[in-house]
Amino acid sequence: MKLLLVSRIDGNDALAYTRQLADNLRSGGHEVSFEKETAHAFGGAGSALSEASADLVVVVGGDGTILRTVQQMERQIPLFGINWGEVGFLADLEPEEALPFLQALPKKFSIEQRMRVAFARDREHLGDALNEALIVTTRPAKMLRFSVIVDGVLTEQFRADGLLISTPTGSTAYAMSAGGPIVDPRIEGILLVPLAPYMLSSRPRLISADRRLEVKLESAKPADLVIDGQRTVALGTDDVLEITKSPHPALFVDAGRNFFAKVDKKLRR
Repeated sequence: MKLLLVSRIDGNDALAYTRQLADNLRSGGHEVSFEKETAHAFGGAGSALSEASADLVVVVGGDGTILRTVQQMERQIPLFGINWGEVGFLADLEPEEALPFLQALPKKFSIEQRMRVAFARDREHLGDALNEALIVTTRPAKMLRFSVIVDGVLTEQFRADGLLISTPTGSTAYAMSAGGPIVDPRIEGILLVPLAPYMLSSRPRLISADRRLEVKLESAKPADLVIDGQRTVALGTDDVLEITKSPHPALFVDAGRNFFAKVDKKLRR
C-alpha cells in the first residue's frame, strides 16, 4: 500500500515517532513517503498534499494538523489520524495503537465520509470547512448583524459578536464551547451557533443540508470568514454567503470506534 505520512512539526517527539512509524511500515512492505513540510523537518524532500496520489494519508498530530491536511488536499484521499494533540476528536487512535492497526489494515479498508460545508459569495467558491467557519468582526468588542435566509425565506435576524457555521463533525469543537449541541456526524446538517448574541432568543439551529441556506451580513463593521482556522477571507458589510453541502467530503478510515463512546472518553479527561 502507498502511504503518505504527515506529522506536526512543532515537536521533536512527534517527528521522531513519525520517522520510526515510517521505518516500521516500510519493513512491513508498504511504500512510504513524507508530506513536504514533514520531509523538510527531516532535511529531505517530500510531496505536496495538493499533488498527493497515495492510497492513504496518515497524520500524526492533533485536530489542527488534520484540518490543515484536509484543507491542503485538492483531491480527498482517505485519512487516518494518530492523536498527538490535546483532545484529538478527529484522530481515532493513540500512538501505541496505530502501528498494529495499520499493519493489519486490508487493501480494501472501510471509509467513513464526513460532510464538509462549502462557502460561496456571488457564486465564487471561498472554501470548504470540515469543522466550521467563523464570521467575526475585525474590530474587538463590536457586534455584527446577521440575517439567516432558508429556501429564500428570511427566518431570523440577530446581532452577535460572531456566527459559527459548523458541520456535525465540528459540533464537538468551537460550536460546542459556544453552547451548540453535539450532533451525530452521520446527520447531514448545517449548525448555526451565534456567539454572544444580544437577544436570548437567538439560539443555535440545525438546518438540513439539502435546503438553500444563505447568511447575509448587515453591518457597517468589517468582518472576516475564517475557515477551519486555516484560511481567512475578508467580507464586505453587506455580503451574502451561500452555504451548501460540499461535493467533496473528507474521507476517514473507519477504525471501528463508536462516535458517542469517543465523545464520552474525550470529554471526561
